[in-house]
Amino acid sequence: GFAGLWCVNAGYGHDSIVEAAARQMRELPYATAYFDLGSEPAIRLASELAERAPGNLNHVFFTLGGSDAVDSTIRFVRYYWNARGEPKRDQFISIEHGYHGSSVVGAGLTALPAFHAGFGIPFEWQHKIPSPYPYRNPVGEDGNAITAASLAALKAKIEEIGPERVAAFYAEPIQGSGGVIVPPKGWIKAIRELCRQYGILFIADEVITGFGRTGPLFACTDEHIVPDFMTTAKGLTSGYVPMGAVFMADHVYDVIADGAGAAAVGHGYTYSAHPVSAAVALEVLKLYEDGLLENGIKAGARLMIGLASLRDHPLVGDVRGRGMLAAIELVVDKTKKTPLPASAIPARRVFDRAWDNGLIIRAFANGVLGYAPPLCCTDGDVDAIIERTRLTLDQTLDDPDVRQALA
Repeated sequence: GFAGLWCVNAGYGHDSIVEAAARQMRELPYATAYFDLGSEPAIRLASELAERAPGNLNHVFFTLGGSDAVDSTIRFVRYYWNARGEPKRDQFISIEHGYHGSSVVGAGLTALPAFHAGFGIPFEWQHKIPSPYPYRNPVGEDGNAITAASLAALKAKIEEIGPERVAAFYAEPIQGSGGVIVPPKGWIKAIRELCRQYGILFIADEVITGFGRTGPLFACTDEHIVPDFMTTAKGLTSGYVPMGAVFMADHVYDVIADGAGAAAVGHGYTYSAHPVSAAVALEVLKLYEDGLLENGIKAGARLMIGLASLRDHPLVGDVRGRGMLAAIELVVDKTKKTPLPASAIPARRVFDRAWDNGLIIRAFANGVLGYAPPLCCTDGDVDAIIERTRLTLDQTLDDPDVRQALA
């Protein structure tokens, strides 16, 4: 029910991926991407990705994973505004319950307390607006009302900071580590348009949602939006080796390139565009397009139908998701939406019980159970996920502290 850490989208056991890595290790195990150098796999991969990316996201910068992909966008955003002659645009906005990595600055954009405690973050230049979170939104579950509230919150935050100070806004198409929070249809498109009106760069964080997790190769295409930057990782190599990628729109790249002139932009990593990682990513991309994406869409529809069949269970308050990214939220009172008691320790007890039942899930401390199965799941695999979830819920329902909370 959970492929790696949201990352093994293609599933385990693909010999062709292993062979692609071994072949590249024999031919060229390492090449730097500095000094106008590169390797054939990385160049090919950049071209293939740009060809498939939304709109004019025609430039790709490779990283080691999602956290440094987000970090890279922060550096590129700052460089962009300096090149534009607007260095005062140094304030960044993200969303509560959002996750943008665990690096020093990325963890500040992340809005989950566990990633802040003891680290002295977020920084004063990192701001948040409320999550759309339909199940627990103060305005209710109506999509139009939620979108209007988010637009009002973002506009108010921009005006509070000063429109001339705001550099960028970060959003996940679906908030993964915050509890698989699925915004209403049209929400991200409306937010993206407001950023455009204010001249603020919009960054879509697709580290979790990219590469078939929600259906298409990129979740942005579901909403017909083209961000200024898009971050990816995880499914890029299906977790077989580390790699991330930052997609950059033409107009952003042009400003950065013109600003640099004949000099190099002073950003990069020793292992950026690693040839072995690139070779793996090329093979994974081939597998996606040879049937895995199609199968993932079919399996995702079956998964959502199966999880929806659990709505009548006494502990299930909400079922949400898109494609092979889903969650159920457990409560002891469906009317009041009262979470499981803290004594139930959902992140440990429910996880362990599911594990014993042959089910891997992401169990959050607030009683949300997350699902991110591989795209290769058969009908039988999906049905097993549902039945083992049902068994786990029934067992949890029999716990004395849960029974007492239900009374």
